[in-house]
Amino acid sequence: MPALAPPVADERSALREYLAYHQSAYFAVSYGLTDEQARSTPTVSALSIGGLVKHATGMQRTWMARVAAAPDAPPKDPRPFEEIAKEYGDQHVMRPDETLTGLLDAFRAQNAESLRLVETADLDAKVPVPQDIPWFPEGLEAWSVRWVILHVINELARHAGHADIIREAIDGATMYELIAGLENWEPRPWVTPWRKSADA
Repeated sequence: MPALAPPVADERSALREYLAYHQSAYFAVSYGLTDEQARSTPTVSALSIGGLVKHATGMQRTWMARVAAAPDAPPKDPRPFEEIAKEYGDQHVMRPDETLTGLLDAFRAQNAESLRLVETADLDAKVPVPQDIPWFPEGLEAWSVRWVILHVINELARHAGHADIIREAIDGATMYELIAGLENWEPRPWVTPWRKSADA
């Protein structure tokens, strides 16, 4: 993960590169953690590194399902609201039966699907705004795919900042040293061709 996103030439490449860049932050902030550390909540917040990785996966899955279905709405979840709400709450918590490796594998798979949609979706396609969810705006029929992708980038960046603070509270590690450690430790399938050529 480079310290800056690579140069971009057009709108679609900008969306793709900034999405990939913010996805990569979660691998860096998780670098070197045990499952117990990833599950820990060392600040006054209830958030953990593992929980944030898990939430970033679920958040992308939900929003990008809307992109994939546009201009239609995705299939409606038939489960009772209480069950859906419980799953959403669980999305922020790394359970005792979950591992950091497993959460990162699921995150990596979702990242690939998100990037595929950014590369192929009609950016102007309309994404229906749910009318039965209280935190969505009333009277707005649709967002564009472009808006949804920008929102996903914003959410990833916001929660990566949370993860930075939590990681520093765990062991004092900061992003630049984590990036360096990660790049020296494993192949980097999430980096861009620009970054690969810079390494050559």
